[in-house]
Amino acid sequence: MSQSRYNVDQQLSLLLRGCEAVYTEKELRARIEKSIAAGKPLRVKLGMDPTAPDIHLGHTVVLRKMRQFQDCGHKAVLIIGDYTARIGDPSGKTKTRPMLDEATIKQNAETYFAQAGHVLDTRPDKLEIRFNSEWLAQLTFADVLRLTSHMTVQQMLQRDNFAQRIEKQSPIVLTEMLYPLMQAYDSVAIDADVELGGTDQTFNNLVGRDLMPAYGKPGQLVVIMPILRGLDGEEKMSKSLGNYIGLTDSPKDMFGKTMRIGDEMMKEWYTLLTTLPAEEIAALCDPARTHPRDAKVRLAKEIVTTYYDRATADHEEAMWQEVFRGSGLRDDIPTVKLPPGACEADGTIWLPKLLKLLNLAPSTSEGRRLVESGGVSIDQQKTTDPQVKITPAEGMLIQVGKRKAARIG
Repeated sequence: MSQSRYNVDQQLSLLLRGCEAVYTEKELRARIEKSIAAGKPLRVKLGMDPTAPDIHLGHTVVLRKMRQFQDCGHKAVLIIGDYTARIGDPSGKTKTRPMLDEATIKQNAETYFAQAGHVLDTRPDKLEIRFNSEWLAQLTFADVLRLTSHMTVQQMLQRDNFAQRIEKQSPIVLTEMLYPLMQAYDSVAIDADVELGGTDQTFNNLVGRDLMPAYGKPGQLVVIMPILRGLDGEEKMSKSLGNYIGLTDSPKDMFGKTMRIGDEMMKEWYTLLTTLPAEEIAALCDPARTHPRDAKVRLAKEIVTTYYDRATADHEEAMWQEVFRGSGLRDDIPTVKLPPGACEADGTIWLPKLLKLLNLAPSTSEGRRLVESGGVSIDQQKTTDPQVKITPAEGMLIQVGKRKAARIG
């Protein structure tokens, strides 16, 4: 075990930060003490099913907790659920998820490695990466029967979403009931000491804790993290809801989206997405000591710095100050080349259509609304005629309010 710079109390202070629940804190202290005495790191498990290609900040909450375990000298074991992804985790789902094909799973898994590396220490002595097809694909039917014998139907139906689906007469496929046991067997296979998860994974993680003794191994501890609220401040961060910041977002989008969150969300985001000390977070989130706007700028800079660097974060702050406090435009306005055939035979194009092609409006109907509301300018000349057709020229500046602009290439 690499010598940790933290003693037991210091490790617990760091590892318990932001946690929703720990099963149990007393056992975690005891295992850390034993780990230090034996010079043997804890094996800390996190499973991720590659059901989508991108990771957003919501996913990083548990990844950051895993990084904290690494910083305390423990071994992270990241399990890519290439086998369980074929079924799909039923947690929080109101209907059966479609099964993914092997090619999609493999492609998604590759992007997970690159994105998780923005958070985790990827050195071989700090991180072990495993695919659960290594052991799940090898199970015989007799092995599966033994596995299922350790859980009752009554226990499985304690899942809130299963009970709700039964009440609504929504079908539950038997493979979905196998999912928690498959995830639990992952813990058996890799000798997990600790499993991390969000609140939606509590049931699955505790199944692993209960299953391990049946295979002659100590039950894992379970550390549960809260679900990060998205930009809307209401729902959990989700790509399908559009309230997310992706790890592959541009620095401009990361900074700008962070500036949109509500003031009441800053403490949550600071705690779960940064390494700032609790005392500093308290000062930043106290409007009597720090103006909320300044606190939010600092938060945006911390996030951009994490996934890019400090110089990039400084640049984004300067651009934000120029656009949102002054009257100038960013110096990195995108230049967009119109596709062939975009213009009519006479070389003109309907303005709402142009807004859509320049990614300044999601649709021509929204483009029309923006023009009518007086929010559109062409070379800094406002126009309110939704029927107007213009002749695009290279370098022409199209603006929608102060926040969006593009030049024609």
